[in-house]
Amino acid sequence: MDFSADSSYLQVSTGSYKRQVYEVPSGKQLVDQAVIDRITWATWTSVLGDEVIGIWSRHAEKADVNCACVSHSGINLVTGDDFGMVKLFDFPCPEKFVRTCFCMVTTTSTVDITILSCFSRRHVMEIFSSLNL
Repeated sequence: MDFSADSSYLQVSTGSYKRQVYEVPSGKQLVDQAVIDRITWATWTSVLGDEVIGIWSRHAEKADVNCACVSHSGINLVTGDDFGMVKLFDFPCPEKFVRTCFCMVTTTSTVDITILSCFSRRHVMEIFSSLNL
């Protein structure tokens, strides 16, 4: 769930893999794509949308990419997937099948987000927390 920079809109990703945008505080769903394209988002955690189409590999299934987070500077995007991979992309990432940098576990680097990967036998949980640099 992400708010626009002016807090007038909210975007969510549904369980049926649809990105939906709502007006705040009315809750009215926004369907005009031209208006949606002009919104500046304060955060971006969605794995859906034209801005992040490049995070999906050629053979990915819908549930393969679990989470995403854009850095405060708005130039980096980190994703986590079912295979335990943490991947770093440029943001936005509108081109399909982009080559990326990835690793199994990573620690703090010079980008303005910290990436923590927690692994278990059954699932991967990705936690992204912001640094105040």
